Amino acid sequence: MPNVREAGRPARRCATLVAALLLALVPFGAGAPGTAAARAAPAADAAWTASAVPAPTGALPVGVRTAHLRDTSRRDPWNPDRYRELALSLWYPALPSRAPRASYVTAKESALILRFHRVEGVPADLLARFRVHARTAPPPLPAPARGLPLVLLSPGFALPRSSLTGLAEELASRGYAVAAVDHAYEAPAISHPDGRVTGCLACRRHPEGARVAATRAADLRFVRERLLRSPGAVGLPRLDPSRVAVVGHSMGGAAAFEALRTDAGFAAAANLDGTVHTGGRSPVNRPFLLLGAGEHGRPGADPTWQRAWRDLSGPRRWLSVRGAGHLSFTDYARLLERTGTAGEEVTLGAADAGRVTRELVVAFLDERLRRYGPRLDTAARQDPEVVTHGG
Repeated sequence: MPNVREAGRPARRCATLVAALLLALVPFGAGAPGTAAARAAPAADAAWTASAVPAPTGALPVGVRTAHLRDTSRRDPWNPDRYRELALSLWYPALPSRAPRASYVTAKESALILRFHRVEGVPADLLARFRVHARTAPPPLPAPARGLPLVLLSPGFALPRSSLTGLAEELASRGYAVAAVDHAYEAPAISHPDGRVTGCLACRRHPEGARVAATRAADLRFVRERLLRSPGAVGLPRLDPSRVAVVGHSMGGAAAFEALRTDAGFAAAANLDGTVHTGGRSPVNRPFLLLGAGEHGRPGADPTWQRAWRDLSGPRRWLSVRGAGHLSFTDYARLLERTGTAGEEVTLGAADAGRVTRELVVAFLDERLRRYGPRLDTAARQDPEVVTHGG
């Protein structure tokens, strides 16, 4: 099994692209601390936020909270001296509120993310200046008697959970509870309640993809069980245990496949452009969506998708998006577009890439968790960029 650096869409390429997009913030007023450019940054930051994280299109206000869970049944594979710890962002339909809009990341996280990607010449707290659309910890909208469907989000390797903020806010505005997971020691900066901010120990070890996917699948199972057991303890409304899905990007997509393969508690899952790392070949008999960049529409481009497709015995869809690149399914696509560093293969506009991602993921979840009818095929036909594969 190839390791994380070498398999499919490598984490190293992600890191290069993320560094480029962070450097793209400089023209928006992000000069060195104390300069005129830095003092002018807040107005520029607002313009960047509006374009980088589009406003959700659903009818419901959105709230966001953070939570931290500790799994005392498992030692952390990357730091065996500690139990496995998971940081979460929780988005949910909220009552109308005047609470402040949440920050994209904390100031300390911003500094470590910038350092990890070797971005210099900008304020260390730059990413913390940006605001998202969700309000900070307003009361949740009362849930129906059966509870809300729950979606877990798993980010790419060496990417923070904040990279999926736009998708999370969209889902919450449409009536889903959403938990984005920072898998311990697999992102540049993860904050903990005791003040620690941990880095990416796993990045230094170059672990096999199957090991990372299996570890993350166990994380997702633990998060699901804890949130379903006591949603009110973390500020979420009532949840429906029969309607829990996983959506992941890159390595998070591999984790989504592994979670669905190994755990009957997940009703559906989606992989956003991730090489499928798995330690087994048992069939997956529940709904699964493979949604990839343009490269995943070419025969033989990623043999792990052909293998995964054969292992899917339940409802399955394989869609690719012409002109999209690996990060087109994250918040980072618009900034990459401005730098011109997304790569020659990325020709689809970032606004369209974000819209298509949100529409297809929402349609898939509406169809499979809410039983709204054949939403996904309808949404795919309406977008000329989307190609259906595999029959």
